[in-house]
Amino acid sequence: MPKKKEKNLVVTWKRSTIGRSKDQKATIAALGFNRLNQTLVVPNNPVIQGMIKKVEHLVEVTEE
Repeated sequence: MPKKKEKNLVVTWKRSTIGRSKDQKATIAALGFNRLNQTLVVPNNPVIQGMIKKVEHLVEVTEE
């Protein structure tokens, strides 16, 4: 049986982490962001969804 192709998510870092907790700063870094307003394409899986949920107030997410 062929494996389902997962859709990707387009994630843009919109708000700064200044004044945020260490775990939120670490989550932004773990997602792969280096600078504000950077856009990344990441796979849509439960791990990434959990990371995005933790910092949803700092990022903007759309489906590819």
